[in-house]
Amino acid sequence: MLSRAIRTATVRQALIKPHCRAFSLSARVLQQTAAQQTQETPKGHTTKLYINGEFVDSKTNKWIPLRNPATQEILTYVPEATPEELTAATDAAAEAFKTWRKSTVLTRQRIMLDLQYLIRKNMDKLAASIVSEQGKTFADAKGDVLRGLQVVEHACSLPTLMMGEKISVSKDMDTYNIREPLGVVGGICPFNFPAMIPLWMFPLAIATGNTCVIKPSEKDPGAMMLLAELAAEAGVPKGVLNIVHGAVDCVNYICDEPRIQAISFVGSDAAGKHIYERGSRNGKRVQANMGAKNHGVIMPDANKNTTLNALAGAAFGAAGQRCMALSTSIFVAEAQEWIPELVERAKELKVTEGMQPDADLGPLISVQAKERCERLIQSGIDQGAKVVLDGRGIKVPGYENGNFVGPTILSHVRPDMECYREEIFGPVLLCLDAANLDDAIEMINDNPYGNGTAIFTNSGANARKFQSEIDVGQVGINVPIPVPLPFFSFTGSRGSILGDLNFYGKTGIQFYTKFKTVTALWKEEDADHTRSSVNMPTQN
Repeated sequence: MLSRAIRTATVRQALIKPHCRAFSLSARVLQQTAAQQTQETPKGHTTKLYINGEFVDSKTNKWIPLRNPATQEILTYVPEATPEELTAATDAAAEAFKTWRKSTVLTRQRIMLDLQYLIRKNMDKLAASIVSEQGKTFADAKGDVLRGLQVVEHACSLPTLMMGEKISVSKDMDTYNIREPLGVVGGICPFNFPAMIPLWMFPLAIATGNTCVIKPSEKDPGAMMLLAELAAEAGVPKGVLNIVHGAVDCVNYICDEPRIQAISFVGSDAAGKHIYERGSRNGKRVQANMGAKNHGVIMPDANKNTTLNALAGAAFGAAGQRCMALSTSIFVAEAQEWIPELVERAKELKVTEGMQPDADLGPLISVQAKERCERLIQSGIDQGAKVVLDGRGIKVPGYENGNFVGPTILSHVRPDMECYREEIFGPVLLCLDAANLDDAIEMINDNPYGNGTAIFTNSGANARKFQSEIDVGQVGINVPIPVPLPFFSFTGSRGSILGDLNFYGKTGIQFYTKFKTVTALWKEEDADHTRSSVNMPTQN
């Protein structure tokens, strides 16, 4: 039998190796994705660009068809912006920065106050767009908007957030620092939160005095386009917010364009590593929130009813397409006996199109996402896992062409299995076993990701031990998805983020600003026009 040290090293190597390969192949992956998405020419509605306060038609000859994931109906064609259009967006942002950076903090606060009001007023409209393009249930889509809205609400406290520091360092001399904007900043957004993630980015960026070039996901840009309308209505000046569309060429432009000073990114490992490496190499400040494998530890002393409900909701909500989905559970000791009851809870969840009033799970974003999810389920079965609930092959009446996968639970999963090493990003819960809390903690800490984790227990001692020893950025104690509210920061760690400043909260303000430190001398005697001193200043 392998010793614990050897076993730990073996598992760690197995987990890390695929992600190292993804790093080296990231550019190729992005190019292949772009090639797959640009085969059709527009035959209906097209999505516009938003440049210098105007919605404009793209002159591109490359279009990405956007399909309703529940029906495969083409809703719109998304342009791959031309080089000239990308340059025009940056030109507008750079020109607007000249005056926007001089606007007062109170002016920008007032715009944030108006923006949060307009978003709340139009929440249903935004959510409906998310349902049609991304596939979420209507209730979950409203939650998507709400969690982004909370960042805008936090930005309304801008005068306090932007305060600097000051101290008198000697007679007549003060040193103080002030926060200043960076300039033009870029945002590259994922498909799974079409409203929340853009709202993590552009409100704080423009509130702190920057101007933006934002690329929403080409799979569901509708919510961002609606947010641009609301931003203009709230008083955001022309050129301060610009929206471009595309795939790999658009991403590389944002990474390479010298006038773009910083990049915020949320998405996959391959894209995130590519963007971080390329953007950083070009001297940009980059924050990249990437993959995750979030574990929930179920102790036998936990409240069974509450825990099983939390697990089902956190694993299968949004069809598992959350970077903070609780996709992996570790049942400690006799808690393993709860799995059959968990299966029964999962069976009660209804899979259907997101606007149906009783919908619990909608479809996955694409046919490719569905195929990948089902392949990883099968890989687990092939490698020895037991499928105790199989959601593959589900057909939803009236939506037979949808990308649906029902709740799926695999038990007897091991850390060396492909289904564990990869982020499935579907409604799949993996169940692992542990003899005790120490083994569960070791298993989680051996995983290269550090986005979120949770423990379910009624023992304060267990909770404190877990909180102290776990090497994960966001910890829930009887809370399955511990995403902090915006007055804190999203503190994913280790393999889940690149860059040293996290999203929103205090670190979000730090990411979008730079300190300038001023030392000022105003001699008291100069007021009386006394004789000048030629001696070396000693600051006494």
